Amino acid sequence: MLVSVLDLLSVFIFALTGALTASRAQLDLVGFVFIACLTAMGGGTARDVLLNRDAVFWIADPRYVAVATAAAILVFFTAHRLESRIKTLIWLDALAVSVAVPVGVAVARGMGFDWPVLLIMGMVTACMGGLARDVVCNEVPLVLKARDLYATAALAGAALNVVVYMATSSPLFAALACAIVTFTIRAGSLALGWRAPVYRSTPPRQ
Repeated sequence: MLVSVLDLLSVFIFALTGALTASRAQLDLVGFVFIACLTAMGGGTARDVLLNRDAVFWIADPRYVAVATAAAILVFFTAHRLESRIKTLIWLDALAVSVAVPVGVAVARGMGFDWPVLLIMGMVTACMGGLARDVVCNEVPLVLKARDLYATAALAGAALNVVVYMATSSPLFAALACAIVTFTIRAGSLALGWRAPVYRSTPPRQ
């Protein structure tokens, strides 16, 4: 039940970001729906294929497509009212990532996988949909923005999920801790300039 609620929520929020990207590209309504669905379900689809689940989540339950489509239509008629679509998109994306990470971890845990797979599936679920959205719309992917804490935030949240679950055996506490830490790190990167060290090349020695 927890996974289903979080999954629907992440699909809705990610779909909003996809539709906002479509608005920046000035697509028609069908384009809005396509980009919204690609963003909302891309990460979960990659996760389910990699885990070899019996059925991809949105094929098994068409409600996810309906939720993503509703989000796309909502944005199509209201995006022009936003003062800054890019700022709204970035913050909604941060919220969506924080919800998607615990979903990916929970799905992998429910299938009996060990912690390395849980970490990777948390990141895949959170990052792949946004990556597909930005690539298709010819935007610089948020996940690849230099020094921004995006994948790092997802990894940290997934790791905390694993640790809290080992300590408490509570999927609810683990999911909440994961979501809070993921959003805090991502928000800190956006609002406070938190950065991770990056590789810097040096001239070869003579």
